[in-house]
Amino acid sequence: MVCAEIIKILNENLVELRQVAQDALENGILMGCCGRQLREALADVIGHLVKPYSATLANDNVICKSPC
Repeated sequence: MVCAEIIKILNENLVELRQVAQDALENGILMGCCGRQLREALADVIGHLVKPYSATLANDNVICKSPC
């Protein structure tokens, strides 16, 4: 996969993730939840995602070259 395709897919994934998070935030607020607490919960979910393929990615993979 070339870099442009990878970036396109990652950007599409981020758009989808943002929409799901926005929907969850709006639904929670409509049900009377605190917006700040919802944002903290969403950030906690993202912060605890597991990186499942880190040991198997090739060295030339664009993801491996990030500072993370």
